[in-house]
Amino acid sequence: MAAPDVLRIDDPADPRLTDYTDLKDVALRSRREPAEGLYMAESSTVIRRALAAGHRPRSFLMADRWLDSLADVLADWPGVPVFVASEEVLREITGFHLHRGALAAMHRPVLPSVHELVRSARGGAGARRVAVLEDVVDHTNVGAAFRSAAALGVDAVLVTPRCADPLYRRSVRVSMGTVFQVPWTRLETWPGGLRELREDGFTVAALALADDAVSLDDLAADPPEKLALVLGTEGHGMTDAAIEACDVVVKIPMAGGVDSLNVAAASAVAFWATRA
Repeated sequence: MAAPDVLRIDDPADPRLTDYTDLKDVALRSRREPAEGLYMAESSTVIRRALAAGHRPRSFLMADRWLDSLADVLADWPGVPVFVASEEVLREITGFHLHRGALAAMHRPVLPSVHELVRSARGGAGARRVAVLEDVVDHTNVGAAFRSAAALGVDAVLVTPRCADPLYRRSVRVSMGTVFQVPWTRLETWPGGLRELREDGFTVAALALADDAVSLDDLAADPPEKLALVLGTEGHGMTDAAIEACDVVVKIPMAGGVDSLNVAAASAVAFWATRA
């Protein structure tokens, strides 16, 4: 087993650690990480899932006590720096207590086109169920939607240009690393990008409140062979332009005077009802 390239850090301002600075600044990190081609994997479980999905590490950062538990992972990546520091120095570097074991700065994979994504899903058989997240800006909701997609058999996820980053640290953590197992990509235009799904034979259904909406029960009783479910942003739901661009509007039957669910909860209900 190869020995990891362990580098001990005493100075939080060490220039080799720039990937790990300002992690609590959501706006800054949301700009920096895609632009610099990286993302953060937090916790030994998430790191292992990212590597299992074929993603490549730039470096690792952890306290001494995590070296043994991650020894097998580190041995697989000789030459990749392993930065080790005290708990106090780690807190100064990252801005928070690193209690989930370790961080890894990962190379961000190149995203496929929509056609490549849906045609390569299910081992090349092609996607049958796709989720589309329109402008969902809360990273927790994005992560939760991905976890539901993974658990309930959604073949791929598309996110709109203004949707929060699925590879942002909080999204990855909430998803329990399932953002690495569900194929996804970002649409270049919206709602014009839905045209690409139709070209691949998908019926596009908007999850929204509308007078002409059909019940999710009715859609699930006679589902199209290929179905894309579009879920809108927190608060306002789907935009009018996006609803108009869809083939059908679907609503989840409600009781108790409640008209709608949080987008993460709605995604789980819709994915379960339309599972193949």
